[in-house]
Amino acid sequence: MEEEQHRPGFCHFRINAVKDSMELLSGKWKIHLLGTLLYGGPMRFTDLQLELSGIGPKMLTSQLQDLELNHLITRSVQQTKPITVIYELTDFGRSLEPVIDAIAQWGIDYRETLYGKKVHD
Repeated sequence: MEEEQHRPGFCHFRINAVKDSMELLSGKWKIHLLGTLLYGGPMRFTDLQLELSGIGPKMLTSQLQDLELNHLITRSVQQTKPITVIYELTDFGRSLEPVIDAIAQWGIDYRETLYGKKVHD
């Protein structure tokens, strides 16, 4: 009986954790952006815009600001002429690597299932 009483609280805690994670990572671009920085390393704004085909500058700026605010990426201003801004994952952002790898593998498996053949990098 005690186990049954404990379980709903545990599930509620986990569901809230999933909700928090989804609020932080939801949207069309955030996982894509984090994956790009994970696999591509530090990048400038223009490089990110090229890698994330279809994202506009305002949306990219908004997503970068949100990820920086949530301590997943850092923004470093280089004292060059013209000034260069570099974005990269924080250690906390890098902790998403297993999640992003799992999403990538799921996408590979899905495409293989959908098209019935192996998909290569």
